[in-house]
Amino acid sequence: MREMQFAMLGAGFWARYQLSAWGEVPGARCVAICDRSLEKAQQLAAELNVPHVYDDASEMLHKQSLDFVDIVTDLASHASLIRLALKNGVAAICQKPLAESLEVARELCQLARDRQLPLLVHENWRWQSPLRRLKEILDAGHCGELVRARIEFANSFPVFDNQPGLKQLEQFIVADIGTHILDVSRFLFGEADELTCLTRRMRDDIRGEDVATVLIRKQSGLSVICNMSYASRGESDHFPQTMIAVEGTQGGVSLGADCQIQVFDSAGTRSEHVPIPRYTWVNPQYELVHASMVACQKNLLAGLRGEGPAETTCDDNLRTLELVYAAYESAAKRATVRCS
Repeated sequence: MREMQFAMLGAGFWARYQLSAWGEVPGARCVAICDRSLEKAQQLAAELNVPHVYDDASEMLHKQSLDFVDIVTDLASHASLIRLALKNGVAAICQKPLAESLEVARELCQLARDRQLPLLVHENWRWQSPLRRLKEILDAGHCGELVRARIEFANSFPVFDNQPGLKQLEQFIVADIGTHILDVSRFLFGEADELTCLTRRMRDDIRGEDVATVLIRKQSGLSVICNMSYASRGESDHFPQTMIAVEGTQGGVSLGADCQIQVFDSAGTRSEHVPIPRYTWVNPQYELVHASMVACQKNLLAGLRGEGPAETTCDDNLRTLELVYAAYESAAKRATVRCS
């Protein structure tokens, strides 16, 4: 099958690593970069040997023959760029969250269906090696029927240093890292029946919340607590690692610091370390996350090429966004919200 050609829309902090991750995926080649700052596009293109640069997406789509675009821009531009690509007959991959509202996200998914074009979401968090291994253990039934779980992403990492624009978001941690964490809750434990959310803003120089706790009752009856914070110093302060503890009727399993998994059952305790794929281009502070991009993009490309199902289609990601906006509704009303 021929190599697919794509363009990257955006040349900011994440684009560099996402484009490097594409370099590890056979079957796709970036032929153009487009950014509102032509200088940024030119710099990234020179670093990663991309032949064409643009500062206007419409012009790029007119001049380039593309199989898909990879949208790595700010949230406010996602919807317009997705519409532009789909209306030009080009499939799209978009960073999470898909859109600024649930209504717009649903409209974009309907547009993709109407145009019969793939719209996929770059939801790489669930592709981290430790989370894939944890899923295997849970699916093997070592814990019996699952009773309760805790997903913890709580640290003091200076996230605003690399992404200062996050300070201006009215909705921050649930929409940002919460989109990942709530997707992980779906990936590991299935769909939600109802949830309750509490949020707080700990910093004076940001507009949105930087601490959130979400309690989810899954359709299976399992209860899951999702703790998210960029204002925490404690035992789970291991950015960008996600800590998870699961209890079942026959045992338990935990994912702890430095990718250590422990399984607890009647036979005792078993431990294993889950290795992370190593790539020279990753930022050491984000290594776990950056490495997961490769596996994520392999899956998305397989979906685009018809070689297998892509996990994070727009329709699948809508279920995650429903949890995100249900969390904000719950926090505003200080009430439990039904999700099904």
